[in-house]
Amino acid sequence: MSATVKVEVRQLPHGEGLPLPAYQTADAAGLDLLAAVPAETPLMVAPGKYAMVPTGLTIALPPGYEAQVRPRSGLAAKHGVTVLNSPGTVDADYRGEINVLLINHGDAPFSIRRGERVAQMVIAPVVQAQLVPVTVLSSTERGSGGFGSTGR
Repeated sequence: MSATVKVEVRQLPHGEGLPLPAYQTADAAGLDLLAAVPAETPLMVAPGKYAMVPTGLTIALPPGYEAQVRPRSGLAAKHGVTVLNSPGTVDADYRGEINVLLINHGDAPFSIRRGERVAQMVIAPVVQAQLVPVTVLSSTERGSGGFGSTGR
């Protein structure tokens, strides 16, 4: 069973009438974010271009939490559309609108309609690191090997 955390949410005027983000199944990790674009003017994203999609939402996360904005697998698989800065991070002290930066890697223009599910938002605990300056790091079997050093 998953833990729950209360997150205050406010709908902005251009998001009114849209449902609040929701989990689509009982064990889903992400809440679906909806596009708060005008119904009469869908947002068109040409191939190779990107666009900022408003959600019409602001949230107040409790201290010690973040919201991660992640792609929806269906948009990526069917249309080549994904979140450009994935995952996008919403910090606990941010109170502005949540926007989704989508990019169209497909070969056809992609129309984003009002109320369309454009991304998912995962609420996660945050651990802040305390950096400790040292002159030498402990050694490991891997050492400084990176970018393919452990396999193909």
